[in-house]
Amino acid sequence: PKNKRVEIALRYIYGIGPTLSRKILLATGIGLDKKVKDLTDEEVALLNKEVSKYKVEGALRVEVQRNIKRLIEIGCYRGLRHQAGLPVRGQRTRSNARTRKGPRGNIFRRLKQKKQQKGG
Repeated sequence: PKNKRVEIALRYIYGIGPTLSRKILLATGIGLDKKVKDLTDEEVALLNKEVSKYKVEGALRVEVQRNIKRLIEIGCYRGLRHQAGLPVRGQRTRSNARTRKGPRGNIFRRLKQKKQQKGG
């Protein structure tokens, strides 16, 4: 995002939100209104150095997946919800929760298919 402000462009990095973006810019001394295309090589190097202090992108994704895997392995409630693909944080599921549950389908048809596969 070359034409965007640096503050906004930093948010494209997984793990960096509005607060951390501002914190990084204040630490490096780069102005909040500066655009990416106007950055010098030294400023880019400063930004890289500052961003590398935080866990972002691949390392953060791996840690999140590892945490979810651990919850599933110990068999706690949150782990079971992750495994079942249901909301983890206590949201209602009688209505809504379509993002986690997937598209609506005929539950009885699915159960029938499972029985046929098992019993023949």
